[in-house]
Amino acid sequence: MRKILIAPARYVQGPGVLADIGNQMKAMGKKALVMGGKTALAEAGSAIASSLEAAGIECVFEPFRGECSTNEINRLNGIVKAKKCDTVVGVGGGKCLDTAKAVAHECDLKVAIVPTIASTDAPCSALSVVYTDEGVFERYYVLPWNPNLVVVDTEVIARAPVRLLVSGMGDALATWFEADACAKAFAGNMPGGHSTTSALSLARLCYDLLLEYGVSAKLAAERKVPTEAVEKIVEANTLLSGVGFESSGLAAAHSTHDGFTALPETHHYYHGEKVAFGTLVQLVLENRSTQQIEEVLNFSYNVGLPITLAQIGITDPAPEKLKTAADFASRPGTIMHNMPFPVDATTVYRAIVAADAIGRAYLAGKGAPPKAAH
Repeated sequence: MRKILIAPARYVQGPGVLADIGNQMKAMGKKALVMGGKTALAEAGSAIASSLEAAGIECVFEPFRGECSTNEINRLNGIVKAKKCDTVVGVGGGKCLDTAKAVAHECDLKVAIVPTIASTDAPCSALSVVYTDEGVFERYYVLPWNPNLVVVDTEVIARAPVRLLVSGMGDALATWFEADACAKAFAGNMPGGHSTTSALSLARLCYDLLLEYGVSAKLAAERKVPTEAVEKIVEANTLLSGVGFESSGLAAAHSTHDGFTALPETHHYYHGEKVAFGTLVQLVLENRSTQQIEEVLNFSYNVGLPITLAQIGITDPAPEKLKTAADFASRPGTIMHNMPFPVDATTVYRAIVAADAIGRAYLAGKGAPPKAAH
């Protein structure tokens, strides 16, 4: 059995590390396309420009239009070629970073990734999740290499809305359970091998850090301070979840998320929020113990992650609607079939309904969950 572990070439994390990005990029190129959303560039663009200029690297700034779609990738490919850029810098959230990775690959350039939020595990991966221009999941674009450089400035991360950090915890929450399912199924990982012991250990460490530091990190982030708890959670959300999912595999939690993208009312909710509910669906599919499910429910409730369909926008859970999501999630060839037992659309539909019932019952006993500051 061939085992493969992949990871970014260099990962830099800490408060104020953007000031050094120019030195980190000196060997990557001399003219960078710096792409990012309006908010991301407002937060980090000046620091990036100053550091790159000091290192003798020219910047070409270009706004990201919001979706990692084929059209957006092609548009940015054209700008790279027209401006004769020799490296790419992605600044912002998961969709922007995924687009930057795809553009760099298609233009045969090196890429630096600068997340301004810790809301997904996209920064470290050799993967771009491609959507339609309307935001419906289309495909996984598996890339040959991980990013050359990932720079995570935790001062920038701590200034972002807390909901985004919590969403990242939701994405990371699935990492261990999906890794464990793939290992049991001998399912392949993203680079086409099987998980190493190291990757499984990192996936488990990701889960353990969430349970230990998640609430403390949320409280600190609400006050915009990058404490050591915030550092632990940013590392869990970004590095550990990224290496864990990619080198161990994805399964039902993320496939359920993909199914929910077929329902327009979920589009205003973050990737990690939908993955968090998808994790409950996977636990139901696996018939995990009451103790394990309650541990996940308690964590999700305490940090403010969704545990019901209503909390990801599905306030009218009509059977035909949920069956649409289940059908989409369980199509042939999807990661749903990395589970260590046969899964079909009917099984997924039943698990979605049951997970929602469990979440509703939990909330009925607890009251409204704590809300993250926006």
